[in-house]
Amino acid sequence: MGELSDIFTQGQRSRLFPVLADTSKEGRTLSIFLACLENVEEFGTAMLSSLGQRVGTRARIETYTEIVLKKGGERKHRPDGLIVLRAGSKRWMALVEAKVGNTDLTAEQVYTYLDLAKLNGIDTVLTISNQFAPLPTHHPVHLPASSRRKAELFHWSWMFVLTQASLLLSNDQVTDRDQRIILNEMVRFITHPSAGVKGFDQMPPHWSDVVGKVQAGARVLANSEDAKEVVGAWYQEVRDLNLILSRQLAIEVTTRIPRAHAADPAARLKAGTVELAQDHRLSATFIVPAAAAPMDICADLQKRSVVISMKLRAPDERKSTKARVSWLLRQLQRTENNNNIHVRLFWPGRTAHTQHPLVALRENVDLAVADRPGQQVLSFEVLLVKDLGAKFGQRRNFISELEAAVPEFYEQIGQHLKAWQAPAPRLRENKADPSSVTAEAIREEAEQEVQESTVAPTPPS
Repeated sequence: MGELSDIFTQGQRSRLFPVLADTSKEGRTLSIFLACLENVEEFGTAMLSSLGQRVGTRARIETYTEIVLKKGGERKHRPDGLIVLRAGSKRWMALVEAKVGNTDLTAEQVYTYLDLAKLNGIDTVLTISNQFAPLPTHHPVHLPASSRRKAELFHWSWMFVLTQASLLLSNDQVTDRDQRIILNEMVRFITHPSAGVKGFDQMPPHWSDVVGKVQAGARVLANSEDAKEVVGAWYQEVRDLNLILSRQLAIEVTTRIPRAHAADPAARLKAGTVELAQDHRLSATFIVPAAAAPMDICADLQKRSVVISMKLRAPDERKSTKARVSWLLRQLQRTENNNNIHVRLFWPGRTAHTQHPLVALRENVDLAVADRPGQQVLSFEVLLVKDLGAKFGQRRNFISELEAAVPEFYEQIGQHLKAWQAPAPRLRENKADPSSVTAEAIREEAEQEVQESTVAPTPPS
C-alpha cells in the first residue's frame, strides 16, 4: 500500500486472474476490469477521460480491490475498489462500487460512498452496473444535488466499458501487442454470460400501464412516479442504443442533449415527462459522426409506433421539385422496397408538408410535383415507420423491436444519405486576371458605370 496507508488499512492490487470464490462474480469481474484499466494504456486513458481526467505520458494509474478504508471502514457498506491516478505531485482518487447481473445500485449505498469519500479525502465516487446513464456525469439513481457536494459522482454501465474497449480494438488504437491481447481477453470475459454483464432488455413494470392509459384517453401526469419511471427507462434504452450503434459502426455515436440538460439531469427528466404527458411521445436524437444529418427517434404511445427519421435540405441548384426529388431518390437506390419507408416533403411558407411512400415516389416522381404545383420543395425527411401494435405495450418486445428498427433504418437509409452542399464559387471570366480586381481597376469600373448611368437617353424622333 505504501503511500496509500493514509487512505485504507487493507487492500490489494487488482489482478487479471483473481483468486476468488465462484460466488464472487462482482469481485472477479471488477478485478479483471480494473487490472486492464491499469495495464492497457489506451484503455485507461479513454475511460478516465470520460471522467474529465487527463492521463498524460508521465501519469500512472493504480487500481485496488477488497479495500477497507481507514476512516469509516467499519460501516456496513464497503466500496469494491479504488482507482488512483498520479501525475507528478498530484493525486486523484475514485472509490468504485460495482454491480453485475440484475442487482441495481441503491440510493442508500451511493449516499454512504459519498460520505466515505468525503471522510477520507477521496475526490470521486464511481459506480458501475448494468444500469445506463446518458453521460457519466448523470446517475441512474436519482439523488438531490446537495449530495454531490461531498464528492464528484460518476457512473459507467458495463456496456459502456465494453463499447470503449471494442472501439479501441476495432480502430487498431491499442499499439502494444501484449496489451491488445489483454484487452481482447477482457472483452471475451465480459461478453460471456457468466460475467453478469448485459444490455437494457425491458421497460419497467409501469410501461404497460402508461401505454394503456394513453390508449384509453386517460391523462398521464408529468410529475407522477409512473411517468418518471418510464422516462428514466427510456433514457437508459437510448443510451444502450447509442452503444449498440457505436459497436456496429466502430465509431462513437452520441445523443444530442441540450447544454442545460447535460448540466442538470433533473431538468432533462422533467422535460421528458412533460413531453410524455403532453405529446404522448418519447424522443431522442442521435449524432452519428459524418452522417448526413442527425437521426431522430420517436416512440409514439398513441399510435403505438416507432418512427426513425433523418432530414435533408433540398439542393438549391436544382430548380424544379421533380429534379430535387430525383436527387433524393438516387441516394436511396440501394434501399429495399419497403412499405414502411416514407418521404416527407416540406414547402415554402406555412404550407403544410406532404408525404408519400418511397415505393410510390419511385414509380411516379410526379406525385411530388402534383402536391404543390408551381412551388419548389425546400427539404425532405426520410422516415421508417414501424407500427408495433400490441407489442408496443409489452416490456421486452418493445425493446427488441426498437433495437431492430434503429440499425435497420441506418443500414437501409442513413448510411446512403448525403447532405447537399453548394458548389464552390467559380471565377468570373472577366475577373480571371488579378489585375482586374486591383483598387485602380475597381475605381475605373465604378467611374464607367457612373458615366453610363448619367448619359441622357436619346429622345425619340
